[in-house]
Amino acid sequence: MTENLAALLTAPYGNLHVEPAPYTAPGAGEIVIRNRAVAVNPLDSIKQSTGNFMYGWLPYPAVLGEDVAGEVVEVGLGVTRFVPGDRVVGYAVGMEKKRNHRAEGGFQLFSVVRSGLAAPLPDGMDVTEAVVLPLAISTAASALFQQDQLVLRHPGSAPSDDVVVVWGGSTSVGSNAIQLATAAGYRVITTASRHNHDRMRELGAVDVFDYRSDTVVADIASAVDGRTVAGILAVGTGSGAPCVAIARAVGSKRVSFASPSVSFEDLPRRPGISMAFVRTMAQLVSRTGAMMVTARVHGIRARFVWGSTLMDNEVGPMLWEEFLPSALAKGRYIAAPTAQVVGTGLEHVQVALDELRAGVSARKLVVRL
Repeated sequence: MTENLAALLTAPYGNLHVEPAPYTAPGAGEIVIRNRAVAVNPLDSIKQSTGNFMYGWLPYPAVLGEDVAGEVVEVGLGVTRFVPGDRVVGYAVGMEKKRNHRAEGGFQLFSVVRSGLAAPLPDGMDVTEAVVLPLAISTAASALFQQDQLVLRHPGSAPSDDVVVVWGGSTSVGSNAIQLATAAGYRVITTASRHNHDRMRELGAVDVFDYRSDTVVADIASAVDGRTVAGILAVGTGSGAPCVAIARAVGSKRVSFASPSVSFEDLPRRPGISMAFVRTMAQLVSRTGAMMVTARVHGIRARFVWGSTLMDNEVGPMLWEEFLPSALAKGRYIAAPTAQVVGTGLEHVQVALDELRAGVSARKLVVRL
């Protein structure tokens, strides 16, 4: 019998504990991946820091984690894209509603992954390089291409003069949004710290502006230079309000938000309602409310995006089965942001989460297994 280990969140606000876990065989349309690398995301940190405020449907002990890469060890009924031994990167969706939460979580040795949310790795691409992609690229694709979001043309479309603005280009979601929008034929304007400007251009952005600048909204509007702005993606805490302001300035009617208007990183990781929690929730409600009212008054369709929604629409197959495998194989897609390996072994996942809370810029924290 295959032995599995998982980094379990055994109680609200607790640390992850590495313990034996059941091995689950794949169902129809699923594969089992023997994980060789996992990455941490703000969603994992927020769940650990806020108790049941987020992902209240998850039972304890919970297996968090969305980003996995390794090799296929078993395939379920109807799976034809993969065979055991294939090296893959996959999006683990065990934290989502109506999923097998324990089996499909990422922070374990063996994860069940939907075959339609995995892509083969080309020879020479290390698992630690690839594992930065799943949640970030899925969120970016959902925001850019879904019918309830920005409704952009898909990658492979003919180049045009239309503009897509990505606020927060050096973030995980932003780095992928730049590349996806560029692949779809759009001119991308983005924001980033000055030391990341060259990297943003390498990913495909035609103009990059410092988000700290007092004139950044006006600067972006000037760079648009009368072109049609097909959509605006706001990534990063507090990015929503300036993106609505940009939409007003350039006449764009669609904004997608990938981040909340406040940060949860400073909340104390303990039970009970603290003043910091009350203050953060009050700011969240007031800032989000003001932002949405402003958008509505000016005829701007502004919506928050959830990365896993592509499981249930045409964007999932487009991304994971059509675009990404070919783009990686041909070297036309950069796994971004750059992986920073924290350590080896599931016990280092907690270390990575602690480092994430302390602050990380233009890097994705990865653990080898």
